[in-house]
Amino acid sequence: MSNSKDNLNRSDIESSLLKQFPELSKDQITKSIDAIIDSIVEAVAQDDKVEIRGFGTFSKKYIRPRRFVNPKTKEVSYLGETATMHFKPSKSLLEE
Repeated sequence: MSNSKDNLNRSDIESSLLKQFPELSKDQITKSIDAIIDSIVEAVAQDDKVEIRGFGTFSKKYIRPRRFVNPKTKEVSYLGETATMHFKPSKSLLEE
């Protein structure tokens, strides 16, 4: 695992899966992770909610429209509503 207890990155997941499944190659594990992430992103983009029991929930979060000022020109502009992906970890994941 990485140095920080709170952070888990892709290489940590890959190395953990390599230890658990030594019969699989690194390339197979990488392709599997890519396929899972792509399917989650596609589902959330289509306004679906993706729940992985014991891990967490992925959903789309809308950010309200807002105005901003260009500091250089002092011009006021408006930015429409945008959407981002939101992740809420499960209680069991937070306890570990």
